[in-house]
Amino acid sequence: MSGTSSRMLSMLSLLQARREWAGSALADRLGISTRTVRRDVDRLRELGYRIDAIKGPAGGYRLAAGSELPPLLFDEEQAVAVSIALQNAGASGAGIDEAAARALATVRQVMPSRLRQRVDGIRFERADAGARVDAAVLEAVSDAVTRRLVLRFGYGDVDGPPRRAEPHGLVARDARWYLVAWDLDRADWRVFRLDRLVPRTPAGPRFAPRAIPSGDAVGFVAARFKGSAEEDRWPCVGEVVIQLSAREVRPWIEDGDVTDLGDGRSRLVVGSWSWMGVLASLTRFDAPFEVVGPQPLAEAAAVLAERLRSAQSASPPAPS
Repeated sequence: MSGTSSRMLSMLSLLQARREWAGSALADRLGISTRTVRRDVDRLRELGYRIDAIKGPAGGYRLAAGSELPPLLFDEEQAVAVSIALQNAGASGAGIDEAAARALATVRQVMPSRLRQRVDGIRFERADAGARVDAAVLEAVSDAVTRRLVLRFGYGDVDGPPRRAEPHGLVARDARWYLVAWDLDRADWRVFRLDRLVPRTPAGPRFAPRAIPSGDAVGFVAARFKGSAEEDRWPCVGEVVIQLSAREVRPWIEDGDVTDLGDGRSRLVVGSWSWMGVLASLTRFDAPFEVVGPQPLAEAAAVLAERLRSAQSASPPAPS
């Protein structure tokens, strides 16, 4: 931050703390001349702050009512986006619900009435935030990632000896926060949940960043969720032709490829942890399908078919 910008922010802070300031008093507090005070006041006025001059022997300045906050230059789409984001802040799991509510109230106060009515009309029920993360923990870990400092922390059993890792990236996924780091004690890449992590001080020395196997932290976490060590892909991927149109199949496939073949058929490529998992995602459609490949999927289908036949023969007779 430049010296002028920093000084202007300090002046704003003083004007917010006390309504009226003599020009000489502001100059003394900021360590500048009264002429520089006048120039900085003019700059703040150009930015939209209402600062009134106080007449009298000493002269001075007053921050006008309603000017405690910086001017917000959001267009309508941005204002709507900010409203939605702040209302949904709790779903991030970062423990900032109360602060987000205060921020939304603050933003709302400086909006034009027409835009305020539009924003007030946006109300929704958000999903549960899942595991909560202390904002101070999030800040400390993020700082270590940014500054490339070895992180010392307790994990799970916080009373045990501290662990040491080189933090490379933070990832927010499914209302939880994850740290991708090189575990110095195990000499391997690890994913740590932030709600189970307690940073220890002081932090360790600086480290040289390593290449994350998947390319970045987001891809690495996604790969681990799919049971892969490096690539963001399922270990088992199968292809079938199902007797449903792509329009009927596509809404229910979040992570797969659907190709319409016409005549009410579609080609479907899906993945899972196991071949039985692939079949589970296919049988939910309650429609005939033909396995295209690979062979392990066809073999798993034969095993599943035999299990279902056995289950049918072992079922008790229906009551008369």
